[in-house]
Amino acid sequence: MPKRLLDVGNCVPDHAAIRALVNSNFDAEVVQAHGPDDTLDQLRKQPFDLVLINRKLDRDYTDGIEVLRQIKSDAELAKTPVMLISNYAEHQEQAVAAGAEYGFGKLEFNHSATHEKLARFLK
Repeated sequence: MPKRLLDVGNCVPDHAAIRALVNSNFDAEVVQAHGPDDTLDQLRKQPFDLVLINRKLDRDYTDGIEVLRQIKSDAELAKTPVMLISNYAEHQEQAVAAGAEYGFGKLEFNHSATHEKLARFLK
């Protein structure tokens, strides 16, 4: 059974890049969510092996760390692994402090370290 990844708040080109990255390296399904409400709804409907949240959601510029906090504050969802997509170390550190795994930036999609981070959850 393929793994499942929820991609939150990325624009069409970035979502396509994430889908290509995942599909070319893992047997995983990529599902897209756009904001806090549909993210939480998707997570409650069925389990995901990993959630990737954009630092600033494309649709309404919601802070991705706030979405992360909503996930981690829900007893049913708190154990779901989450990574922030941001090129900035200070945002990654904020996300880790809020309960996320250390993520990666859009400039790092093709780095081997990014593939290793994803493999922990998608292999």
